[in-house]
Amino acid sequence: MRKALKTLCIIAIGVLVLTGCGGGNNEQSWSEDYGLSNIQFPLEEKVTLKMMTSSSPLAPADPNDKLIYQRLEEATNVHIEWRNFVGEAFGERRNLAMSSGDMPDAIKNAAYSDYELLNLAKDGSIIPLNDLIDKYMPNLQKVLEEAPQYRAMMTAPDGNIYAFPWIEELGEGKENIHSVDNFPWINVEWLNELGLEMPETTEELKEVLIAFRDNDPAGNGQTIPMSFIINDGGQDPGSIFGAFGLGDNWDHTVVTNDGEVKLTTADEGYKEAIKFMNELYEENLIDPEAFEQDWPVFVAKGQEGRYGMYFTWDKANITGMNDSYDLLPPLFGPDGHKNVARTNGLGFDRAKMVITNANENLELTAKWIDQLYDPKQSVQNNWGTYGDEEQQNIFEYDEVNDMLVHLDLEGTAPVELRERTSVGGPLAILDSYYGVVTTKPDDAAWRLGLMKDVMVPHMQAENMYPKVFFSLEELDRLSKIEADFMPYINRKKAEWITNGQIENEWNEYLQELERLGYSEWLEIKQAGYERTVSE
Repeated sequence: MRKALKTLCIIAIGVLVLTGCGGGNNEQSWSEDYGLSNIQFPLEEKVTLKMMTSSSPLAPADPNDKLIYQRLEEATNVHIEWRNFVGEAFGERRNLAMSSGDMPDAIKNAAYSDYELLNLAKDGSIIPLNDLIDKYMPNLQKVLEEAPQYRAMMTAPDGNIYAFPWIEELGEGKENIHSVDNFPWINVEWLNELGLEMPETTEELKEVLIAFRDNDPAGNGQTIPMSFIINDGGQDPGSIFGAFGLGDNWDHTVVTNDGEVKLTTADEGYKEAIKFMNELYEENLIDPEAFEQDWPVFVAKGQEGRYGMYFTWDKANITGMNDSYDLLPPLFGPDGHKNVARTNGLGFDRAKMVITNANENLELTAKWIDQLYDPKQSVQNNWGTYGDEEQQNIFEYDEVNDMLVHLDLEGTAPVELRERTSVGGPLAILDSYYGVVTTKPDDAAWRLGLMKDVMVPHMQAENMYPKVFFSLEELDRLSKIEADFMPYINRKKAEWITNGQIENEWNEYLQELERLGYSEWLEIKQAGYERTVSE
């Protein structure tokens, strides 16, 4: 597909768009064959690899302006010629490059879905990596020896590995930082002001929200007792649904302690949770904009101090890191039930980098990528670096302990600083690195503490739904089913909270789920689960 294809130059709407024309200088998009073998870094003479990547709009337009890449070039004597794109432009240019044969040597921060990855592998556009890992990548091998579960997650159903992963461990098992996305935050300042106790049951929560509404602690009628963004991951209110049964999470999928995969939104407890939410809505306790607002609007109202309660990953992003809000502990439901549904989250992305079949320097490329899996390099790639004299640093380097120490950011938003200075891509940070290679970020350590103390004791499920690597055939069926299945579920959730018709429509809803492929979906998900946990 690659070099046999002629470079495409497309004229569209009177504007010359050069694709595969080397930005207009007719250079090929992959590097020449340097004929190198038995490579050790730094190379005696500098060579260039050509790669495509994506980055944040906050980052430099040229990735080589980042100190991390400058140090890596000095250490390897490998210069990377980047084609860097931001936002939606990356996906478009990435796909065009692969379809036209205008391929780079590799694509970093590739962001391929499993379906895309397997299709590219099927037509030979990307290459299997198993042999390269075994021959040339000791850093990655060491990670997989210490944490062998990731090799299974990386491996496609045909036994091949087609992409390099991003791995970030922060807590293990139930204490994983991703175990619950949508933390419920409640205004404890208002609780104290109104002489209220922290609610322990769903009925007590309702009473608290009514008190917020009636006393208007925000003033001038600005009080919003509860807000969220429906069906929006960390901003969805589903984390309190556990008081009624299985609970809910972003993909509506849980695993019982008997190993049975279940759809949360077909559970009787889900119906009761929605009825409770409708009661809150009927009492004017829910933000009317919760069903349509976007992130900026959601944040703006939080920063104005209008929320009695809201849902998000980290309160610092909405109301600031202060004592006004605290994490609401899991509630008892009407029948005394208490549960926290686990989010099927894991610090793992199997498609962070691929090598294309245009690459003529496989050993060189593999060994360069392996540098990204060096522990200290991975830590910097993920969060940012130290010793930058031109901008704020995430770390300082502790020479005595040979360790990267997270700095106090003094009010700077961690996410923004990381996006300006980190490089992402393939990396691995294992729990064993903390206290040895680096410290935990303050925000992560704080959230892990909350997870352990408040949420974990009430997680009834011992298992989560893992990162199953489905086959192309399975993915094709799942995507066809979910194209109508998931939007229908999410639409009915929002409708029922506002119109209160779930009891009347429940049987019809279950029938429609079945018509849309519920049984087949469940069968595929169950088979994928059993296959993955047995490996």
